[in-house]
Amino acid sequence: GWCPLSPAGAQTTQLLVQPPWTPAVLWDRVTLTCQGSGTAGATTWYKDGRRWGQEGRDSFLVTESGTYRCDRPGSRLSPPMHVVNATPVLQVPARALLEGDTVTLRCRL
Repeated sequence: GWCPLSPAGAQTTQLLVQPPWTPAVLWDRVTLTCQGSGTAGATTWYKDGRRWGQEGRDSFLVTESGTYRCDRPGSRLSPPMHVVNATPVLQVPARALLEGDTVTLRCRL
């Protein structure tokens, strides 16, 4: 399922990634979805710190590596999501992790 990159109940916008691993790997056909308390359908996307296309879309299939964030009116900027196009990649689950959690790591070759 979808995994938020900030804890539930946070006041920031949520950036969800599918498949739910981070960093995301371009060749996994990564989909990013912006969710939050702000206005749906009025999402602004940022790639590598600059305003980027996909204006107004809440979800899209990533076709370029980079660092993505999203924003909605009435909410704060999301945490960053890194999408890479490299191997090997060590991935962790794309969810909030707490000290003491058991975590599965995934090495992609």
